[in-house]
Amino acid sequence: MRYAYAVTAAMLLGGAAATVALQQPLGAQVAQNAPSQMAAVAPRGAPMSFADLTAKLQPAVVNISTTQKVQVRQQQSPFAGTPFDEFFKRFGGQQGGDGGNGAPATPQTREAVSLGSGFLISADGYIVTNNHVISGVPTDQGKVTISSITVTLTDRKEYKATVVAKDAASDLAVLKIDATGLPFVQFGDSTRTRVGDWVLAIGNPFALGGTVTAGIVSAIHRAIGNAGPYDRYIQTDAAINQGNSGGPMFDLNGNVVGINTAIFSPTGGNVGIGFAIPAEQAKPVVLALMKGQKISRGYLGVQIQPVDDDIAAGLNLPKNHGEIVARVEPNQPAAKAGIQQGDVITKVNNVDVTPDSTLSYIVAGLPVGAKVPIQMIRDGKTINVVATVAQRPPEEQLALNDGDDSDQTPDGQQAPASVKNALGVSLQTVTPALARQLQLTAPIAGAVITNVDPSSDAGAKGLQPRDIIVAIGNRRIASAADAATVIQAAQKAGVKTVLLLIQRGNRPAQYIGIDLIGK
Repeated sequence: MRYAYAVTAAMLLGGAAATVALQQPLGAQVAQNAPSQMAAVAPRGAPMSFADLTAKLQPAVVNISTTQKVQVRQQQSPFAGTPFDEFFKRFGGQQGGDGGNGAPATPQTREAVSLGSGFLISADGYIVTNNHVISGVPTDQGKVTISSITVTLTDRKEYKATVVAKDAASDLAVLKIDATGLPFVQFGDSTRTRVGDWVLAIGNPFALGGTVTAGIVSAIHRAIGNAGPYDRYIQTDAAINQGNSGGPMFDLNGNVVGINTAIFSPTGGNVGIGFAIPAEQAKPVVLALMKGQKISRGYLGVQIQPVDDDIAAGLNLPKNHGEIVARVEPNQPAAKAGIQQGDVITKVNNVDVTPDSTLSYIVAGLPVGAKVPIQMIRDGKTINVVATVAQRPPEEQLALNDGDDSDQTPDGQQAPASVKNALGVSLQTVTPALARQLQLTAPIAGAVITNVDPSSDAGAKGLQPRDIIVAIGNRRIASAADAATVIQAAQKAGVKTVLLLIQRGNRPAQYIGIDLIGK
């Protein structure tokens, strides 16, 4: 399964507008949810029963099971470095990193099984599911490979499936089984889905087989913290659990309006908050995957953050309007257009940037090569630039921008007491020696936090020792003295909240609004 807890999403294991409904010759089999088939069974108003609707749709929903091979790294011997280590090596006890006599140990391969759901979109065996259902269970123990994928229909017939194509960014995949004359369904228009509409979820929760749950649409355009071009879901209270991932969400006309993908759950089970990929996002991706086409998405080359209460207060801007640029990638469209760190982008291609229509979502749908106007706020002034949209790199390449944290705490003197009193943190200038101690991969100027008052707003917002303040507002910080000067000026000006640009380890920097103590 894929869990969304607070702003975290985990796996739900256990574009251009287009239609995926394949054209059929005259007299051919039609979709189970074609209008001519649904007229007599689609309920109107509050339904007395979903039985007829379920009977028509359920044959097109499949169970998917994958067999995985996991290479498990062996743990180090608890006797390593002691006389017992050599004893176990000589007399058959394989302890730790070798197999005896100093020879390296062979990694152990174990089998695991994961379960999910999917649905047929053609009579000749094309199946839609989530990418994470057929890509292996994430593990910190070793490499995971999928050795086989089995699809089970409602009549209990099993087929070996092949992967036609998959796309990690949208979390979608298309499979194919060798069969004909199969029941199938087609996508509907999720743009017409409204909060309060009835929906059905059909899938394979907890390996129980075909299971139907009903609920309503709880919200649309819901972001769950995936921070990408597809962080935009339909929320429902229809029960969704582990194994439902990849299964369809139907409206009362029998149309697929979503693909069940994630849940919000502190327990791992259903708590009435599930999420589905809207059909409007899934259709063009699925059609392209079926045709073997490359998925094209727009890209500006910025890392952004929403303008929340604290950031809005620090910039004296309205909240939830625009997104702030936390990083500009060199030699990418944003940098070439003159966009800078700290700019707040409010419009792209004349579309407002809001929580419902994020910058990533807008840009991903733009054609590569298009020249688009961008409106932004810098130092309280509105600025307009034009950027040429590039092709979004693969997700694996984008992930390389994230670095590791350092576990070392720097030694050194504290910043002036005025900073401690106003901000709740002690600071030290980042020197070359300190940068080495922090294991920074690139030179950086700023002030490193050496101590945090847990009762301060900085402590409440999660600032930690080893975090580096690289800017306050729009001013870059070269030393702890710089930080003290800016903070003192903010106090004299009556500023209540300052905007800090914080870098943690080698990760990209992020903005955090911090309330000044006593203000």
